[in-house]
Amino acid sequence: MEQYNVTGMSCAACSARVEKAVSAVPGVSSCAVSLLTNSMGVEGTASEADIIRAVENAGYGASKKGAEAKTAAADEDMLKDTETPKLRKRLIRSVIVLLVLMYFSMGHMMWGFPAPAAFDNHVFLGVFEMLLAIIIMMINGKFFTNGFRSLFSGHPNMDTLVALGSSASFGYSLAELFIMILAQGSGDHETVMKYGMNLYFESAAMIPTLITVGKMLESMSKGRTTDALKGLMKLAPKTAILYRDGEEREVGIEEVREGDIFAVKPGGSIPADGVVVYGSSSVDESALTGESIPVDKEEGSAVSAAAINKSGYIRCRATRVGEDTTLSQIIRTVSDAAATKAPIARIADKVSGIFVPAVIGIALLTLGGWLIAGKEFSFAIARAISVLVISCPCALGLATPVAIMVGSGVGAKNGILYKTAASLEAVGRANIAALDKTGTITEGKPDVTDIIPFGTTEKELLTYASALEAKSEHPLAKAVIARASGITIPEVTDFMALAGNGLSAVLGGEVLEGGSYKYISQKYDIPADFVSKVTELSDGGKTPLLFAKGGRFIGIIAVADTIKSDSADAIKELKGMGINVYMLTGDNERTANAIGRQAGVDNVIAGVLPDGKSKEIAELKKQGKVIMVGDGINDAPALTTADTGVAIGAGADVAIDAADIVVMKNRLTDVSAAIRLSRATIRNIHENLFWAFIYNAVCIPLAIGLYGVEMKPAYGAAAMAMSSFCVCMNALRLNLVKIHDAGHDKKIKTKIIKTEEKAMTKTLKIEGMMCEHCEARVKKTLEAIDGIESAVPDHNADTAVITLSKDVPEDVIKAAIEAQDYTFVGIE
Repeated sequence: MEQYNVTGMSCAACSARVEKAVSAVPGVSSCAVSLLTNSMGVEGTASEADIIRAVENAGYGASKKGAEAKTAAADEDMLKDTETPKLRKRLIRSVIVLLVLMYFSMGHMMWGFPAPAAFDNHVFLGVFEMLLAIIIMMINGKFFTNGFRSLFSGHPNMDTLVALGSSASFGYSLAELFIMILAQGSGDHETVMKYGMNLYFESAAMIPTLITVGKMLESMSKGRTTDALKGLMKLAPKTAILYRDGEEREVGIEEVREGDIFAVKPGGSIPADGVVVYGSSSVDESALTGESIPVDKEEGSAVSAAAINKSGYIRCRATRVGEDTTLSQIIRTVSDAAATKAPIARIADKVSGIFVPAVIGIALLTLGGWLIAGKEFSFAIARAISVLVISCPCALGLATPVAIMVGSGVGAKNGILYKTAASLEAVGRANIAALDKTGTITEGKPDVTDIIPFGTTEKELLTYASALEAKSEHPLAKAVIARASGITIPEVTDFMALAGNGLSAVLGGEVLEGGSYKYISQKYDIPADFVSKVTELSDGGKTPLLFAKGGRFIGIIAVADTIKSDSADAIKELKGMGINVYMLTGDNERTANAIGRQAGVDNVIAGVLPDGKSKEIAELKKQGKVIMVGDGINDAPALTTADTGVAIGAGADVAIDAADIVVMKNRLTDVSAAIRLSRATIRNIHENLFWAFIYNAVCIPLAIGLYGVEMKPAYGAAAMAMSSFCVCMNALRLNLVKIHDAGHDKKIKTKIIKTEEKAMTKTLKIEGMMCEHCEARVKKTLEAIDGIESAVPDHNADTAVITLSKDVPEDVIKAAIEAQDYTFVGIE
């Protein structure tokens, strides 16, 4: 997405006009204009020049965002609130002149405030009011130049309403002033007195002044909605200490290149993403991840730009600099989200496109209607002017983007990045969450969970097991070796790996063996209580490894991919929100169901190969809106297939690119937090839209005079001034949302559509499978056979349940299994 700065917009009608003009440019596939940030996101093949020309032809200005400089400081300058100071100066000048005007027009005439005798003359007072009104209208000339230019171009906006309202008040008063002058010249004092009481010069001056008050309050509150993004930009380091030839030299951040060595002293900010090459320290990464606890770093550890070095001195090699750093990517993600539109904004966009012309039409009907009803022209024109200045298209236009900006900012501060406004809305509407098991629900790496010796000690069993496993490349072997850290591992000889069975070697003249229960039990006597233990461990989702030495059984070491500490809580929270939780895994059903029970998942889809995950997601989408949560490269297709893809933790770059939402911390509870924040944002948008519609629905009839109230135009301007401000302030309440508090979660009603049960299943009897990796190998082999839709092997039961789309000859299955060095016994 290419982003542009757009100038000259004043309301939702302006943004709708720009969006329509750019969307019509050949090559533009999508365009979203944000009134909040005065920015525009464009996708497609259209050239920059064509896009800018389209904006300019629509009556506005445009420039490529970041064209001036590719630095965080430049981006920060773009978000700097330059409008509020200008509006403040205009307001101060306007108020000073308006106070003088009100003193004489109301204070002197109505309340008897002292004034020179000349002001007792109605004509003199009228001329004086006219001159002060002209000064105020000139101070706020932007309303009139923009308003009438938009009107004459056929695309009226909010400035048009202000300009018409103020000009109508001024023009009507000017006409009456000429009548008063003529009457005074002829000595008709009764006519002078009559028209002198109906002048609206103070309304002509007060309308732009009060609207400026509203615009300034709106500008201030809009500025606060971008505070999160500004805060991220301020984190960007401005300098770095480069280490070259044994010397340290401080340079500007723009001089740091990939591969440079930079030094970071205690208390210093890390200038670029990199890897520690010298020293160790504790680093505060809360600004990037929201995690308050400092993270220990040593040689080989990755560090991110903007993190704060809390203690030791370290040197790092830069791996990503400038716009490629994690911080820059976060800033770009939040900025892109603000430049896109949520689907819910379509309602306001449609209304905004016709709002201003409709209001002008209502004002003309009001004027004509009251004249036909026999009312005086002064009464009718006052009602028409009130209609013009009380109507507020800005509140409609800001209702969605201010909430999106605040919501995405709150997410960024908590390590949750919504890539688009659509993803921020969509995740809150989901009713199904599909969670990848490995690395999402579980830690993603095997770990030793149980050490059960027989006739020896735990340390001796671990020593013998690690000596045997040290020669193996199997992932389970690495878990055993990791657990033996600190233990001296003896060297074995005559090592052999028996495919699908186990390992064998010689240690101290005695045969040392290890492997599955089936392999070891065939050669050694296993006590009955240990046989029961094997079954218990398997049912708990663990892989039992049995070991023997010197002709006798010596114990069991169980290995499993343990679930994360917060997974059960996260899944409980998701279910509490009314979300149906599914777990996708390539494990066999027994292991998968065991992990599912521990995590609290009711729906387990086991035996799914990476390329089959997207198919399962497609099936789930038939039941409702689906969130897919994953962390690996093999999750990317499923993340793309889902309605909303969520990449969790420091996952693979491919997964992060494919996801709609990125959760920076490696914890599942942030997924429920992302949904909670989304729902709060949607609720806030509904509130904003409701009040924006209600405001106009109530105030326009009030201004017309349908309720029997004769509203002065100045009161209408004051009401308009506050409407947008209130919408912005309501959006800021999102900063108070406790996204990790499940106490107020509400279940959403979901309609689940039952999918058809798969038919034609058969159970194969296969010997030689030892672990989950053997299962994966058998699964891949079987599913490669034409006619077998899916296969779910179970190494503990020596079976594989296959689902067939057509009959497959038994000899074909047997040949494929035996080609992988496993034994095909038959079909049960």
